[in-house]
Amino acid sequence: MSLKTILILIPLLPLLAAAVAGLLRNQVGRAGSHWVTILGVAISFALSVYVLYLQMYQGLGTQNISVYTWMVADGIKFEIGFLIDHLSSLMMVVVSFISFMVHIYTIGYMADDPGYQRFFSYIALFTFSMLMLVMSNNFLQLFFGWEAVGLVSYLLIGFWFDRESAVYAGLKAFLVNRVGDFGFLLGIAAVLYCFGSMDYFEVFAAAPGIEGQSVSIIPGVEWQWITVICICLFIGAMGKSAQAPLHVWLPDSMEGPTPISALIHAATMVTAGIFMVARMSPLFELSEAALSFVMLIGALTAFFMGLVGIVQNDIKRVIAYSTLSQLGYMTVALGVSAYSAAIFHLGTHAFFKALLFLGAGSVIIALHHQQDMRYMGGLRKQMPITWITAWVGTLALIGFPFFAGFYSKDAIIEAVHASSRWGAGVAYWAVLLGVIVTSFYSFRLLYLTFHGKPRYTVDVGAGHHPPDGVLQHAPKESPLVVTVPLILLAIPSIVIGYLTIDPVLFTGWLSDSITVLPQNDVLAAVGEHFHGPTAMAQHALQTAPFWLMLGGFVLATLVYMVRPALAGTLAQRFPRLHALLENKFYVDELYQKLFIGNTLRIGNGLWKKADAGLIDGWLVNGSAKLVGSLSARVRTWQSGFLFQYAFAMIIGLIGILAIWVML
Repeated sequence: MSLKTILILIPLLPLLAAAVAGLLRNQVGRAGSHWVTILGVAISFALSVYVLYLQMYQGLGTQNISVYTWMVADGIKFEIGFLIDHLSSLMMVVVSFISFMVHIYTIGYMADDPGYQRFFSYIALFTFSMLMLVMSNNFLQLFFGWEAVGLVSYLLIGFWFDRESAVYAGLKAFLVNRVGDFGFLLGIAAVLYCFGSMDYFEVFAAAPGIEGQSVSIIPGVEWQWITVICICLFIGAMGKSAQAPLHVWLPDSMEGPTPISALIHAATMVTAGIFMVARMSPLFELSEAALSFVMLIGALTAFFMGLVGIVQNDIKRVIAYSTLSQLGYMTVALGVSAYSAAIFHLGTHAFFKALLFLGAGSVIIALHHQQDMRYMGGLRKQMPITWITAWVGTLALIGFPFFAGFYSKDAIIEAVHASSRWGAGVAYWAVLLGVIVTSFYSFRLLYLTFHGKPRYTVDVGAGHHPPDGVLQHAPKESPLVVTVPLILLAIPSIVIGYLTIDPVLFTGWLSDSITVLPQNDVLAAVGEHFHGPTAMAQHALQTAPFWLMLGGFVLATLVYMVRPALAGTLAQRFPRLHALLENKFYVDELYQKLFIGNTLRIGNGLWKKADAGLIDGWLVNGSAKLVGSLSARVRTWQSGFLFQYAFAMIIGLIGILAIWVML
């Protein structure tokens, strides 16, 4: 089998599986839908691993393969093709593996859902869309994958369309991403205008040639074309990767089933923006202004979204705000030109965040879809596998030495510290203080869910919809189709950072995919002090992030284990701060007032004045009334008396003669 055929099969198999599960759902049934999609994604994962193996051990170089040309207009080719290098092959493995685990897990989580086949069709289609995005070799295919993952995520977030909250969350995600995608489309249009090509290699090769060229967007203010392109592209990343202020859709997307929370928030849709900026590094490296903008947006998101996670009670929303914060870390890394560190954290984060989401889903199954942590507690005895894997995911997330997140997160913090870019000092303090915040909300989730005394009761005779805190059956460990993916995700959450930090960050494994100018190479400075993953972990005791992480652990233990009443006391003592965090800095309310409220007022005004008033009132109803009025007047002439008709004819004839005489 040729390499081209293999590359075509990798995205095509999930697409075919999605078509079978969706269009033939009645013919294949529930079992058939999950078997065909799992098999399609499993083969896709195996082929992705094979491509990565060829890249790592068989010396396979960068492959820029054109599948077919869609059309040629004015010398510009619009084609479907694949760019296979170390970056794309790594992303293919991460995406397909996480999707594979999610597919297996879904068998247990969605077992009783009437939309079983439809859900499997959607997640397979999502996998196809993401693979097309990361494998693309041109901006047209990138945009196709970009929009496809947005569309399918809308369908998945609003999967339970009989719930008003789910419909609202799906619509919110769709609309917010349209804002980002508008900027993204402008960036692609600017690329086409400046370079006359959609092909990555052609654009990257020509990029240095437009340095110094400017455009006057606002009269009297000149912008460098390369800065305009990069900022527009990054606005698209802000939407997909949920960076402030376009982050508001991601927490609400928890209304979708838990498996899609893992698929969207771990390794796929939300990391599309991170991947895109890393792929566009030859462009971003030419604009210091754009990189500073990226860095500061990431710093803002990393710190403040972590703070919001401290006060959330929904177990999935805590993990969602954690995702926002970690995406901020990746974005900061991109902003200081540490693209490899961003991709490294993307990879490690994919495993332990998928583990945490699926672990939360396991808890939700056991508690009969209860998601409020205030009605949990003491589950470690009933759910030992979920509890242990949740600890693994938590230790990886907080950056405990030797766990995956330790290597990637500390590398980002050190890279920001080594940067001299404008604003790097602010970004450094944001990612540094974010460590204690991450540790605090992570252990808060663990303690409220698995430790302490149970805050629920079991009442076998409870009604069909028991009140919060009342269960019809005692919680128990989830079935193997749920726990096996947890175990398989826990393993890389421990070891993947230790095994890959050196090649990914310091020996140039991603150098065929990422461009960094010598003066911006902060990872080279960090690498001077790197003496292996073991030495790095041993050195952690002498670093600020370790002690801040430990401080978050101690604080969470004090508040939620030693003195559980202290949390309520602090909320009462600092009501304004608690309200600020609980209401997510009132960003949603601000958008509601500035945009949604004004849009509704404009719409209502146009409806009343233009539609009902002018169109219906004057044009439609007015013309009808005019015809009716004229008809009523004309009818008075139809009396049926012959002398009146003769008289009218004589008067008309006299009038005609008078006009003829005057002319």
